[in-house]
Amino acid sequence: MNQISPLAYVHPEAKLGDNNIIGPFCFIDKNTVLGDNNVLQNSVTINRGARIGNNNEIFPGASLSTKPQDLKYKGEETICEIGDNNSIREFVTISRGTASKGTTIVGNNNLLMENMHIAHDCVIGSNIIIGNSTKIAGEVVVDDNAILSAEVLCHQFCRIGGYVMIQGGSRFSQDIPPYIIAGKHPLKYAGVNIIGLRRRGFSNELIENIHNAYRILYSKGLMKEGIEEIKKQLTVTPEIQYIIDFVSSSQRGIIR
Repeated sequence: MNQISPLAYVHPEAKLGDNNIIGPFCFIDKNTVLGDNNVLQNSVTINRGARIGNNNEIFPGASLSTKPQDLKYKGEETICEIGDNNSIREFVTISRGTASKGTTIVGNNNLLMENMHIAHDCVIGSNIIIGNSTKIAGEVVVDDNAILSAEVLCHQFCRIGGYVMIQGGSRFSQDIPPYIIAGKHPLKYAGVNIIGLRRRGFSNELIENIHNAYRILYSKGLMKEGIEEIKKQLTVTPEIQYIIDFVSSSQRGIIR
């Protein structure tokens, strides 16, 4: 049974699961779906097109599935999908998709800290931490287990690899490959994210293999040459293949 404050508004066409708590001054629009066991604290706005899973906690002032901040958007029906077990803190905004892809996606078990923004058509994976006031522009992809510190500015169409750590206050317009620390100004490769990888259960041998891959990659003037050398010199484990595939498919180039 849902607990809905008499001071909240839930559109008659909204679809709610079971055991949700809807606090005072919340607004849930039509064409929305809310799963089970979610907690919406006071003053949360769920706009049309939202598809929210289970066991999420959404804090005051958050606004989900907002109208895209894109002048190409002409009112088409689009979606914002949010998975399970996310903590969405105060004043977070997440836009729904546009005709480009149709859907903005946020996975599971993420911590989205206060005042951060995810723009239209982004794909945000799972087990990710995004810091206070970080802004992610349209059609960005963030792979699983990444950490973006506070006040990071991410250009549209970028991709952020898994298991990265991005320094607070950074801004960038190129892709950030997996397993690394990205820091300094302008943003650069600052080594392998050793502590983060150890926390995720990576062995010292595997971490060393990843470090060697980046040593080779960044020693070459051309990424293609670096990739060929990695294939020649290293055992291509799934983790090394991830690096190769990420760099090879990058549309914007990777940070150096």
